[in-house]
Amino acid sequence: QVQLVESGGGLVQAGGSLRLSCAASGSIFSINAMGWYRQAPGKQRELVAIITLGGSTSYADSVKGRFTISRDNAKNTVYLQMNSLKPEDTADYSCAAAPSLSLLQYGGGSWGQGTQVTVSS
Repeated sequence: QVQLVESGGGLVQAGGSLRLSCAASGSIFSINAMGWYRQAPGKQRELVAIITLGGSTSYADSVKGRFTISRDNAKNTVYLQMNSLKPEDTADYSCAAAPSLSLLQYGGGSWGQGTQVTVSS
């Protein structure tokens, strides 16, 4: 019942920045946690960043200090600001939303279609 649409992916050189957006629609009243996952070929899917309804945030160690998750409630949109990008950040990034933090962490809830981020050396 929740639809998520990501945008903002692309190609960037190492050290550069990108901002991903995730717009939610549908039964958005049911969303209590949103986050960003990423997955590269041959690697396990990784939960990169989380933001809760109350505004609490958390990050994977691999991106801590470089990525920032935020939200604009008026636009029903969550953002992922990615700075100091590294080639290791290259992956398909997907937005997720769930009625609870635990469900989000387990991969449940709604998912967007994904957006590709490629960081060149």
